[in-house]
Amino acid sequence: MIELEPVATVRGGRSEAMDDDWDREMAVVELDSRFDSDALSGLADFSHAEIIFHFDRVTDDRVETSARHPRGRADWPLVGIFAQRGKNRPNRLGVSVCAIVAVEGRRIHVRGLDAIDGTPVLDIKPVLREFLPRGEVRQPDWAGELMAEYWTRRA
Repeated sequence: MIELEPVATVRGGRSEAMDDDWDREMAVVELDSRFDSDALSGLADFSHAEIIFHFDRVTDDRVETSARHPRGRADWPLVGIFAQRGKNRPNRLGVSVCAIVAVEGRRIHVRGLDAIDGTPVLDIKPVLREFLPRGEVRQPDWAGELMAEYWTRRA
């Protein structure tokens, strides 16, 4: 058994999980009171943070353990839960890279975090170039279609 205790909570941004247009969302990642502001010391020197969070509103009956059509679209292939990034994952873990706007005390102001208000944050990591993918990144066509408006709606 693995037990994790949240280190922070998402404050602000969306109150409901909706697909697309996440890059315009502003939110605050607020550290738990057991941490002082020194825990974030130096984070403002980075442009982005990787936020690991828990999809705490996904109920047991919604968890996927097999294959499904992403977003329920039958025109996209049936793919396993580990070949997509949906929220109905077995351990309900989300990972998002967002822009750091400011760090104030125990609060990180971010843009583009695709987690909703009240979401428990399990970890925060700075994004380092050296941890980005090495070499070419490939993905199937359906994934590109799905992500076309995920961060920003087309004008």
